[in-house]
Amino acid sequence: MSNAAIFVVAFVALLHAWFLVLEMFLWTKPAGLRTFRLTPEFAARSRALAANQGLYNGFLAAGLVYGACVQSREIVLLFLAFVIVAGAYGAATVNKRIFFLQALPAMAAAMLVSWR
Repeated sequence: MSNAAIFVVAFVALLHAWFLVLEMFLWTKPAGLRTFRLTPEFAARSRALAANQGLYNGFLAAGLVYGACVQSREIVLLFLAFVIVAGAYGAATVNKRIFFLQALPAMAAAMLVSWR
């Protein structure tokens, strides 16, 4: 993989690590409330669901990091595909901004990883 591909994959992994922090640890804090436009009441009721969602984002980040460390295009592309599907689903069901924050960077990374 090229340095550019590894850089963009690392960026996508860092995004998902940040999503983990937001959803698992900051969901009911001012940063989480502001980011997700939540009321404190809703955040308190949905905290366990958000933590579960954050854990999955952590798995995505870990898979991307692992694939990049072992220089496996196949593993990296698999995890990027997971990110793209999750981003497209989130955009269709929750907020269109999710496509630009999640799926689009993963698509760019996938193109760079695939380019030989």
